[in-house]
Amino acid sequence: MHSVLFTIGPLTIHTYGLCMAIGFIAGWQVAVRLCKFTGQNADQLTSLLTLLMIASIIGARTAYVLEHWTAEFADAPLTVFRMDQGGLMFYGGLIAAAFVLVGYAAVTRQHLFKITDLVLAALPLGHAFGRIGCFMHGCCYGKITHSCLGVSFPRGSPAWWEQVSATPPLLPQTATESLPVLPTQLFESAANAVLFVVLYWLYRRHHAETGLVTGCYLIGYALLRFGIESLRGDPRLAVGPFSIGQTISLGLFVFGCGCVAYALRRARGASAIR
Repeated sequence: MHSVLFTIGPLTIHTYGLCMAIGFIAGWQVAVRLCKFTGQNADQLTSLLTLLMIASIIGARTAYVLEHWTAEFADAPLTVFRMDQGGLMFYGGLIAAAFVLVGYAAVTRQHLFKITDLVLAALPLGHAFGRIGCFMHGCCYGKITHSCLGVSFPRGSPAWWEQVSATPPLLPQTATESLPVLPTQLFESAANAVLFVVLYWLYRRHHAETGLVTGCYLIGYALLRFGIESLRGDPRLAVGPFSIGQTISLGLFVFGCGCVAYALRRARGASAIR
């Protein structure tokens, strides 16, 4: 864990923020490449991605603050703006970005799925870098484990604080590191990298089947997130027997199946006309 990468005078570079920036640049470059592959306007795409980045950060931070207000922000409300130190909820960002995409499609009079296919084909790559940032900051950690996969975070990390503050405490405050936990951040980063490879290939081969990549992303990410949520050890808002992340995953899975069905039905209709 290296939350602070380096400090030069008054300038402090946090690893979490740097990983987010790298993820955005990597996803942007991939999206531009796919855009040129299909003959779309790369300049318009860059403008859209900038809007999506701003909306997703605001949405992700808002969702995280709402979920953790009592535990983290009620006594220090100004820390709401310290996004460089972590504290983003991916699904909050995804929902905010979805509103921007719908509005953009309406204004430009483009098919919504044609835009989302392109954006979502590149998104998992940026997300993979983002989760590395989570690992370096120490947030989004997994459950306590005694397996060889366990990682101990240093004193002052989110996992350490949670274990020290538990009732009864799992660690004394003199402990120099946390109990070993599953590195769920790295699990999700690796899973997103695999999902990116699949969607990149799918977009290049089947971009004409509008909605197919969108549906496959929603299904793929919903499945991997639902599974990883069961391994998470950080505080999670519960919705019945599931976490909030799992509940949203179930909804996205159903919607993703609908997108795939739409794409396949549309493709069969086009074939019948020919």
